[in-house]
Order: sequence, then structure tokens, then C-alpha cells
Amino acid sequence: MAFKHISITQTQALLNKEDVVIADIRDPNSFQAGHIPGSEHLSNANISEFMMNKEFDQPIIIVCYHGMSSQGAASYLAEQGFEDVYSMDGGFTQWEAQLPENVER
Repeated sequence: MAFKHISITQTQALLNKEDVVIADIRDPNSFQAGHIPGSEHLSNANISEFMMNKEFDQPIIIVCYHGMSSQGAASYLAEQGFEDVYSMDGGFTQWEAQLPENVER
């Protein structure tokens, strides 16, 4: 099963109506400086725990800086059996530019 691409606008719409997991794979300092409200920081150190605590059919949106690294992480989660995995195009950089009021600092 493969991951899907999702836009900033689609991400915001999903957040408003569904129980979605936002997994941010940027470095800890960048995550601390600003992230999508409700997102979780995901790293190699906590990926096993993350996967054990999520439902396979729960939507998971992977966020990185510009939407490139998130594709590898999304692909990995899809390979592990997660059914509804997205890579957010444009990454947090575009999210912050488009929706500055929707950034938790």
C-alpha cells in the first residue's frame, strides 16, 4: 500500500473534521520553535513507540520542512501496514507561510 500526497488546504480540512495524527519529522529545535497545533514530534528514537500506539486505519499526515523527507517516512509507515498515510506537500514551511495563525509556538 502506498502513501498519498495531501495539500495544506486538504490537511487543514481533515484536521477540522477527523481524528488525524500529524507526525512532524523535523529536528527537535525546529519543532519546538513552531509546529501545527496538536502535532507529535516523530524521530528514529520514538518511531517504534509511535507505531505501537496508533491504529492502522487512523489517518496519519507526515510533515517535514518542504514536503520531501516526509515522503520517505510516509512510505515507511505505509509499508508497515498503516492504511491512510499522507505526505504533506510544501511541508511546514508552506504551512507557516499560508496559515501563520495556525502555528503553535
